Amino acid sequence: ACNPPVGNLATGRTPVTTTTCGQNSTELYCFYPDQNLLHHGSPGCGQPRCTKCNTNQPNNSHLPADMTDDFFANPISWWQSAQGVHREEIRLDFETEFYLTHVIAVFKSPRPAAMVLERSQDYGQTWRPYKYFSVNCTATFGLQDDLIEEGSMCTSRYSDAVPCTRGEVIYRALSPTNKIEDPYSPEAQDLLKLTNLRLLLLKRQECPCHGSGLVEKPQRFAHYAIYDLIIRGSCFCNGHAEECELANRTGVMENMVHGKCVCRHNTAGDHCEKCAPLYNDQPWKPGDGKTGAPNECRKCHCHNHAESCHFDLSVWLASGKHSGGVCDNCKHNTEGHRCQRCKPGFYRDRGKPMSSPEVCKPCACQPRGSANTTFSSSWRCHPRTGFCYCKPGVAGPKCDRCLVGYWGFGENGCRPCDCARDCDQRTGTCFKGEPFFKIPIGGRIPDLIQTPTNESEEEWRWNDHEQGFSALRHPEKCVCKEKVLGSVSDFCQMKYAYVIKARILSAHDKGTHAEVVVKVKKVLKSGKVKIARSNRSIYPESWTNRGCTCPILNPGTDYLIAGQEDSRTGKLLVNMNSLVKPWKAYLGKQVSDILRTGCK
Repeated sequence: ACNPPVGNLATGRTPVTTTTCGQNSTELYCFYPDQNLLHHGSPGCGQPRCTKCNTNQPNNSHLPADMTDDFFANPISWWQSAQGVHREEIRLDFETEFYLTHVIAVFKSPRPAAMVLERSQDYGQTWRPYKYFSVNCTATFGLQDDLIEEGSMCTSRYSDAVPCTRGEVIYRALSPTNKIEDPYSPEAQDLLKLTNLRLLLLKRQECPCHGSGLVEKPQRFAHYAIYDLIIRGSCFCNGHAEECELANRTGVMENMVHGKCVCRHNTAGDHCEKCAPLYNDQPWKPGDGKTGAPNECRKCHCHNHAESCHFDLSVWLASGKHSGGVCDNCKHNTEGHRCQRCKPGFYRDRGKPMSSPEVCKPCACQPRGSANTTFSSSWRCHPRTGFCYCKPGVAGPKCDRCLVGYWGFGENGCRPCDCARDCDQRTGTCFKGEPFFKIPIGGRIPDLIQTPTNESEEEWRWNDHEQGFSALRHPEKCVCKEKVLGSVSDFCQMKYAYVIKARILSAHDKGTHAEVVVKVKKVLKSGKVKIARSNRSIYPESWTNRGCTCPILNPGTDYLIAGQEDSRTGKLLVNMNSLVKPWKAYLGKQVSDILRTGCK
């Protein structure tokens, strides 16, 4: 934690007073010279001196600014009130918040018999007392004297009329009764922070000059006068700065304590009261003045695509109080809490780091072949691969040609060939001769979607070397007679080896057989082959001559699958006797109940 230096907050700032001697016209006043009052051998006050004061005459003015000038350079300058006033206010208004350590007032006149030192923390809207001063605390303020009761808000220590000049009034914000362990804690701020300070002088008292008769009119001695007002303190920086600079509306003067902190620890604001724009990944905290911990602000992870971020409590809690930063106004066509993904209409260039300004490339879809409505209406291509979402019968990463078995590329996609084999993509004329698919069982499952083990289920990829089609993109061409969930006895008679809930991830043509990769989400029943909730393969035993698995297994869809197993090879099998249904919660419950109670 950092601590700015302590200085005189009054330097360079002018107090405001209710009255000033000679502010309306020239006044005559009298006083006893300092040397007479301070000379201990003198039996009385000596002879008074009388002179005039006028605020418009530099040699005869005693203005409020004379209290806060350099007391070494101008030791005998002072402020003086108008004659005859009992209640006087001296107020110092600061342009921002400061920390107070102590106040010293050196009086030219006898010190007041009663006065109050107050501070405001809201620029003069409300005031609270620091200390009451009185020759009789109980009679004046109804408070006990701190000479009797330690820690009391009132003291008689600085209210004696003697010495009659250069008597001091001292207030220390931190005293043995006001112990503060952490100077930046809320309790410390409540005590030390201020925007305004004022002295209320409530009752004058005369100098007890024994043995000297007053020759002048008594009212000419009836005034307050102060040589010096010293307010020691520092700029308020929450433990995040050790120097301060010029704040608004203040002049420049040597040794002046400025109010704008030069923040460190990635903080910002006049008082380092907030985190810097790109450093809001955890809650702001003041420096710890007790342990010395800086409590720095932490940078948000925006991958160089944002200039600021904000702290979001819900994100912070959801992360287990690890990270709560949300990036603002992501640039370079990125979006997300951390600008970690490409905006709709753009996809990530895997050849560039995520922090590159060119990491997101615009989709390059063929307008006629790409679909307007996909999983998200704003997606033109997949945000991670750049491959476009095609209309029925259309193929290719850019949706710029017909699938095998389709023809007539146009605004509505491509039409199915009216043949058992492939046809001319421009005319639809059927090809003669050998079948296009040279697979013994009579079908081909294209590598439509592949999911590498280190990527998520959303990593979709076309394989340009094996063009084909599946029920995912054109269900009208894949028709299978499927098993239905009949009675309990029908289900039990099938003696299914396994029953699972699984998401279809990818389909692969292995030449002699098909292999479908699924993500097992729930195991309702298992046989000799162990089934874990993870990615694994299942093996369809039949194709159609259209290149479809039967039963139909659409990638990206959750299914209820009940089938047989090959315990010798450890394979899960799917055939036309298997039960394959798109997953519904009620269906899962129905089958669970049958397995639990029906099949004995």
